[in-house]
Amino acid sequence: MINRVVLIGRLTRDAELRYTSGGAAVASFTLAVNRQFTNRNGEREADFINCVMWRKSAENFTNFTHKGSLVGIEGRIQTRNYDNAEGQRVYVTEVVADNFSLLESRSADEHRQSTGGYNNNNQSNGFSSSNNAFNSAPQSTTNPAPNNGPASSANSNPNDPFANNGESIDISDDDLPF
Repeated sequence: MINRVVLIGRLTRDAELRYTSGGAAVASFTLAVNRQFTNRNGEREADFINCVMWRKSAENFTNFTHKGSLVGIEGRIQTRNYDNAEGQRVYVTEVVADNFSLLESRSADEHRQSTGGYNNNNQSNGFSSSNNAFNSAPQSTTNPAPNNGPASSANSNPNDPFANNGESIDISDDDLPF
């Protein structure tokens, strides 16, 4: 059976670090994760997912993150229940995070904090959907990548098979790998 979760989102508040009676560190935090689609008004909605992290990872997480930090976490979903002070049974579903990745450079994070906003135009959030893995170098929100759109007819490289601006390409059967 498999119970693995990978999330990328922003912290809704600073992580809360506590210690158990046995001395184990535990951090609680909520991650806002954008949905992949927009609602009727064209706005992107988010899910707010409760997460916990334990021991040294929890201490490191609280030391290196703060409200608004873009992070990736990996873990598992856990359900538990308890009786509250009124004697009612409370059910909790949360992600127990094993690993985390900081997905924003320090300079981009400081710039975002100083301007008081987020770059919502970059929907990839440092996550590559082509291979479903974290990028080792998160995308910068301050220096966008150059436009790698369709090649223009001004492309003078004769060896570029895509330099003819979407016109048909002449390929012989000998060029095909099958």
